[in-house]
Amino acid sequence: MKTTTILCLAAGALAAPTRTIENRQLGGSSSGLGALESAFSSLGSGSSTSGGLGALSSLIPSFGSGSTGSSTSSGLDALESAFSGSSGLGSVLKSRAYSSSITANGITDGDACQELTFIFARGSDELGNMGSVVGPEVATQLNSLLDDKVVVQGVTYDATAESNAEMGANGGPVMAKLVTTVLAKCPNTKVVLSGYSQGSMVLHNAMSRLSSGDVAGAVLFGDPFKAQAVSNIAAANVKEFCATGDPVCENGFNVMAHLSYGSDASAAATFLVKAAGLS
Repeated sequence: MKTTTILCLAAGALAAPTRTIENRQLGGSSSGLGALESAFSSLGSGSSTSGGLGALSSLIPSFGSGSTGSSTSSGLDALESAFSGSSGLGSVLKSRAYSSSITANGITDGDACQELTFIFARGSDELGNMGSVVGPEVATQLNSLLDDKVVVQGVTYDATAESNAEMGANGGPVMAKLVTTVLAKCPNTKVVLSGYSQGSMVLHNAMSRLSSGDVAGAVLFGDPFKAQAVSNIAAANVKEFCATGDPVCENGFNVMAHLSYGSDASAAATFLVKAAGLS
């Protein structure tokens, strides 16, 4: 599995409101660090003309490696090494994948109508259709608040490094279709949406295809489009979670911040229940 954080850095590069990289796209032939390099191909400032990974390396001057403390790696070499091996962040992400909850198909499997329907779009390279960083935990918190009267559905779409270039258009129609499907079957349910990282772009795209009143509320985590309003939902019923230093929603350089949103699951669930008028 490609590492979620490096791919999210690429997503941030695609959507970050900086003149240097706002119009760049990841080529379909690039992946992993190659894709990241293409996104930062002309990063640099002042008199420096350094580009590509070298430029990003200059922004991350040092990063400790190993357990002996006797040596350190610098720049992107260190960042790449942080995701390799049995103790790397990639392994940590895999270990956090909850096999019983990374996939949820309450709508497509025809679950009975409930008071609330929760539809979630995962981030880049997450497993299943719910991922493991935050989606399953928000679903758990919602069921706890509403005595298990929640239908949970993940958005099945290609959440890859390359699909970041589609800015949510690859999964938006899928999410919008899930909304209209459940409303046709269960007209009295309250629909709430959520997205993480690339999944937030999917949510933005989906809402541009829906009508006001279709969705009661939305929460977005590490949203590359955080500066843009979500269409067809009252602003009071939309909540953005953007951790300090998150490289995707804040142009920061704390890659771990982008993986921290599980701690916001309870607050997100409480907000969604209130937005749906069920609290």
